[in-house]
Amino acid sequence: MKLVFLGVGKMGLPMASHLLADGHAVEVYDVDAHRLALAQAAGLVVAQDLGAVLSQADGVFSSLPHDAALIDTATRVAQHLRAGGFYLDTSTVSVAASAAVADLLAPNACDYLRVTVSGNNHMAHAGQLTLMASGPQAAWQRVAPMLKRWGTVQFYLGPAEQARLMKLVINLMIGQTSAMLAEALSLGHKGGLAWRDLWQVIGASAVASPIVKAKAVQLSTRDFTPTFTVPQMLKDIDLILAEADALQVPLLQTAITRQMMLSALAQGWAEQDYAAIIKVVEQSAGIHQE
Repeated sequence: MKLVFLGVGKMGLPMASHLLADGHAVEVYDVDAHRLALAQAAGLVVAQDLGAVLSQADGVFSSLPHDAALIDTATRVAQHLRAGGFYLDTSTVSVAASAAVADLLAPNACDYLRVTVSGNNHMAHAGQLTLMASGPQAAWQRVAPMLKRWGTVQFYLGPAEQARLMKLVINLMIGQTSAMLAEALSLGHKGGLAWRDLWQVIGASAVASPIVKAKAVQLSTRDFTPTFTVPQMLKDIDLILAEADALQVPLLQTAITRQMMLSALAQGWAEQDYAAIIKVVEQSAGIHQE
């Protein structure tokens, strides 16, 4: 297939590379010249005339940072993608923005697939993402086999925006896990438990979810190198709370976690992992680690 991948960031680049490795012709585009240089180094072709490339593509993929980028990109795709093609977006965006894209693409007789992913950039490179898809089911059945290199755990959730909402549900739980750890670790450590012992026992306990185990690898040594930064998590929490407002679902704990993320920003930890909210609770408890 002739494919175009728009947005080769930390997640987009490994996903585009997997498509190339599967034997597809893949051209890429990004507004960031550094990311394009990395894509070229990975063997991907940079699109020179994006409109022409889109008009010749069998399918277009995108991995984008926010609602505005999705709307802008989808507008361009709608102008050029031919009937019978498909547009597959993996971004974490609002349900409303995704629905607006569906309206943009409807006159084009092309299939719009929302395929959100759960996992970080390391899991993307390893092909260990969990895929959550919605959109036309027949189109998903055609496309799903080519995404096995992204991850073999794949769910089809419905014909419209179900994948967008499912992604927000998962990220709500990830954000709340970090808040739970912040309080539990601070309680244990101030009470005299060794930091490494806390992680070792938690990792072997009934609450040792995959995300807890993954965080333990770094955080047991107090390494806050980001897999997902504080501003990125704050953006997702804002999407979650906005959708909760629209559905009239009170998310009290999530609202408190947002305040913890804001505190992490105020402390200058924007470029650290979102688990830096552990340090927010430590400071409020008078624990001085660093």
